Amino acid sequence: MAQRRVEELRDVINAHDYRYYVLDSPEVSDAEYDALMRELRQLEAEFPELILPESPTQRVGGRPTELFAPVKHRLPMRSLDNAFSGEELAAWAARVERRLGARTDCVCELKIDGLAVSLTYEDGALVRAATRGDGLVGEDITANVRTMRSVPMRLRGTGLPRVLEVRGEIYLPVKAFERLNAELTARGERPFANPRNGAAGSIRQKDPAVTASRPLRMWCYALGFAEGVSLSRHSEALDFLKRTGLPVNPELERVRTLKEAQDFCAYWQEHRHDVDYEIDGAVVKVDALEQQRELGETSRAPRWAIAFKFPPEERTTLVKSISVNTGRTGKVTPFAVLEPVRVSGATVTYATLHNEEEVRRRDVREGDTVIVRRAGEVIPEVVGPVLPKRPPDTRPWRFPKKCPACGTKLVREEGEADWRCPNRVGCPSQAIEWLFHFASRGAMDIEHLGYVTGMQLLEQGLVKDPGDIFFLTAEQLGQLPNTGEKSVRNLLSAIESARHRPLWRLLVGLNIRHVGPFAARLLTQRYPSLDALRQLSLDELQAVQGIGPRIAQSLHSWLQQPENTKLLEKLRRGGVQLQDEAPATEAPAAGPLSGKAVVITGELETMSREEATQASEAAGARVTSSVSKSTAFVVVGARPGTKYDKAQALGIETVDEQEFLRRLGRPRPLH
Repeated sequence: MAQRRVEELRDVINAHDYRYYVLDSPEVSDAEYDALMRELRQLEAEFPELILPESPTQRVGGRPTELFAPVKHRLPMRSLDNAFSGEELAAWAARVERRLGARTDCVCELKIDGLAVSLTYEDGALVRAATRGDGLVGEDITANVRTMRSVPMRLRGTGLPRVLEVRGEIYLPVKAFERLNAELTARGERPFANPRNGAAGSIRQKDPAVTASRPLRMWCYALGFAEGVSLSRHSEALDFLKRTGLPVNPELERVRTLKEAQDFCAYWQEHRHDVDYEIDGAVVKVDALEQQRELGETSRAPRWAIAFKFPPEERTTLVKSISVNTGRTGKVTPFAVLEPVRVSGATVTYATLHNEEEVRRRDVREGDTVIVRRAGEVIPEVVGPVLPKRPPDTRPWRFPKKCPACGTKLVREEGEADWRCPNRVGCPSQAIEWLFHFASRGAMDIEHLGYVTGMQLLEQGLVKDPGDIFFLTAEQLGQLPNTGEKSVRNLLSAIESARHRPLWRLLVGLNIRHVGPFAARLLTQRYPSLDALRQLSLDELQAVQGIGPRIAQSLHSWLQQPENTKLLEKLRRGGVQLQDEAPATEAPAAGPLSGKAVVITGELETMSREEATQASEAAGARVTSSVSKSTAFVVVGARPGTKYDKAQALGIETVDEQEFLRRLGRPRPLH
């Protein structure tokens, strides 16, 4: 009886999950659903031998993992070539027709702005989920994807293939993204820049329970591999996936002419916010699978599909005021405080003005009506003022002479565009930004040490620099507002774990200009102790393969400063590991981009802009901030800015992220 009831409950709950998360058409109330789940949990607790991995009760609370294991894809997960105009889309269609010798039907779909993943089912059960990674090797995120109720743990129907691999996009609905950011801000944690980053950050959590708390969704867009399934069209494959219970976006259209494809793209460019998820374009695919095979693919993308990218969305709003912020490295950045406006699916209240020269060049003033866009920047940018709407009494904005946080006179080095606050030790703005950076996942990875906790530690004088973190006691932490015993235990446990991080993470956390994760790894692979690095001359640092003069000079100068020597000794006394246990290995060979000038624009999926710069320099490239005739190529990520437009105008080669990774030798994403 118990087994029959357990099986019945699983079927009923899975059916309700399908109607709620895939069809968006629930049949029962939340209370009724919760009652079914409670009954199933009670029966499985009473009869543990009946628990199966694909049971709905097993979605939440999986054991936290430290690393995401590499997963080799059965078939490469290629990126797509892009079209940025109707003419470029027509040129692609002409190439397809020329190769096939005839016109062909196509399928038009929305291009979801999320995280590309692969799901593998064996005998109908979900056994593996992986990120796209570099297209050949991704990361195992199975435990986290199992927590997503929009992803079935077991497929519906009979006669399912023994092995089925599906490609899709995990995303965060816009309203859910806004709620999540509000919760993160309330807890003193840094909010996500956009829904795409929110989805990626939510799925790549060490603890699956955190992923389970995020309302992630998924759309499946392609059949990767299917053993024993015979289909002739892509549209048939999508129908097949739908019948198995997998979520397939209903906003697609089969078209017979180029005009119909262009109309589809134009419609959704105009109506991109009619759906509750971010889209950044449309995808046009040849429908017949035999014709797809005939067209084949290049080293980076299939010839039978193209992504029509929407232009950066622009809106106008009012500049309420212009202010500046001092970051962790002392860089002082101007920004505009705006009348809130919706841009690309997010509410924008602040926009970067980059530096003093950019403010002067664009002549942005307080009281101006300005054009704002999100074009590959973490913070949206001001394109420029709408001059006919400028009030007659506005005055040009002037950059402050002193740091707004500590009052120190600002300095600007020769040849640089940025003003900086030199008061690294005494500036409160630099202190909190440095503390937050030191504890971040990309550096020492100290969980539970967010903005609010960091500010409280600084305000109460318990911490003056990151070294003080490792001398905190339970009694001191217990005095912080709204901090209970469990919070104290969690933070102390995270601090203890941080004492044993690899040396490259500490180097990143020390906030040394130009020393990002990639450079830090190169340095510590060659010299796996801080004492060894401190003894090197400038010439010896520059001799490390992949470390250029700018990085070497910055690191050498930092290591020679007495206050930094004191900090390192404090970290040593606090038990922080200043030497890697593993033996030193030679830094990886570099040089595939030797002598080339490279420009990077837009958001990359597998690495940050800083990491991409470090990777390029390690490969011998010279990364520049502007496009010129001497530029070898421009790396174009999501939402590219004006650098892409200039590259097009000058006829400079543009490459997407997958091609960039290939030219670098496909370095793995940094953790």
